[in-house]
Amino acid sequence: MFDKILIANRGEIALRILRAAKELGIATVAVHSTADADAMHVKLADESVCIGPPAARDSYLNIPALLAACEITGADAIHPGYGFLSENAKFAEICGHHNITFIGPKPEHIRIMGDKIEAKRTAKRLGIPCVPGSEGGITDDVEAQRVAHEIGFPVLVKAAAGGGGRGMKVARTSADLSDALSSARQEAKAAFGDDAVYLEKYLEKPRHIEIQVLGDGKGNAIHLGERDCSLQRRHQKVWEEGPSPALNDAQRVEIGETCAKAMRELSYLGAGTVEFLYEDGRFYFIEMNTRIQVEHPVTEMITGIDLLNEQIRIAAGATLEIKQEDIVLSGHAIECRINAEHPSTFRPSPGRITYYHPPGGLGVRVESAVYQGYVIPPHYDSLVGKLIVHGRTRNEALMRLRRTLDEFIVDGIDTTLPLFRTLVRNADIQNGAYDIHWLEQFLAAGGMDHLEP
Repeated sequence: MFDKILIANRGEIALRILRAAKELGIATVAVHSTADADAMHVKLADESVCIGPPAARDSYLNIPALLAACEITGADAIHPGYGFLSENAKFAEICGHHNITFIGPKPEHIRIMGDKIEAKRTAKRLGIPCVPGSEGGITDDVEAQRVAHEIGFPVLVKAAAGGGGRGMKVARTSADLSDALSSARQEAKAAFGDDAVYLEKYLEKPRHIEIQVLGDGKGNAIHLGERDCSLQRRHQKVWEEGPSPALNDAQRVEIGETCAKAMRELSYLGAGTVEFLYEDGRFYFIEMNTRIQVEHPVTEMITGIDLLNEQIRIAAGATLEIKQEDIVLSGHAIECRINAEHPSTFRPSPGRITYYHPPGGLGVRVESAVYQGYVIPPHYDSLVGKLIVHGRTRNEALMRLRRTLDEFIVDGIDTTLPLFRTLVRNADIQNGAYDIHWLEQFLAAGGMDHLEP
């Protein structure tokens, strides 16, 4: 096992990693920018190192500074959390060159799955169902028109190195395609430094279903059920739940085992999530995230498995002890991402939290690194925390969520708590009748004109 883990992240995920390490008896090192000197994980870690000014490129993305922090403190492993360098294959390789264990997948798997075109090729080879589309990158308008007519309009132009909805454009007709290609390329170049794009069939009313997997790099791999992440705004997840209201047990087992089998064939190491669009009873692979997910607590609540604990154990060389037959889904869990944003305009709202009162009670979990008096900095994402509830049934979870949202108080800044208080009372949400476009259509139709206070 490791002696000391350096946590190469910030916010609630840094605190989550710290807690997992402490429960395993491992010493922790927090790194932070000057803007995060008062962060909760910095206060609780055994040691802390300032790695630069507020800008992420000069601190949390500064590889030499992170390696220097490891050398200064004697850390023998780095946990990257999510975001920042968590899916940077070069960083994982550099850690290895310096005899520091990167707590995550093998660099080659990060690299394969980080390229959307190569990821799709690999998924097909492994027997994972994919969205109909181009076999590789699209080089010109003529090729794009040919592929689009083969798979049928509407089509989705996607950045090969993309994520978070950037570099994605819909072309509903042949006349729209040239502009969609040009726009997607420009956006991809600006966001990722790579203007390669490809085409996929655009699904009109899909759900976003993702399968959590764990592998030990020795050919052992399991799945831990699914999460439904269909409630999204601008391709960013807002509300996640599991199990999905849209799947039955047979579908759940079939797609889960398909993913686990693929991970066994890859000899995949660590935690990962295989993401799909799901429509009319069919699954279509879209990407794989080779890291822990923001919404991992949903899976932990319904399986009882500590995913961070397993990540650390596996990275230290342990064999995966959990067998597929050990995984039993119990009850229902829902997570809401509470952001420091205005609940209807979504304008960022950094600033000082003047009063903070999180909810509690049976089946309630709050993952947050904020506290009363804490200042949300303007330099990073706006996540205040995650509220996760668990119930014996989906209805019980919804009622528990409604109660806890009413208890949750964050004063001094705007938050999206009123949005969730509105959503939890909506009939479509209560019935599980939503797809990936539902939330944006709800907002465009004035759904937030009736905000719950």
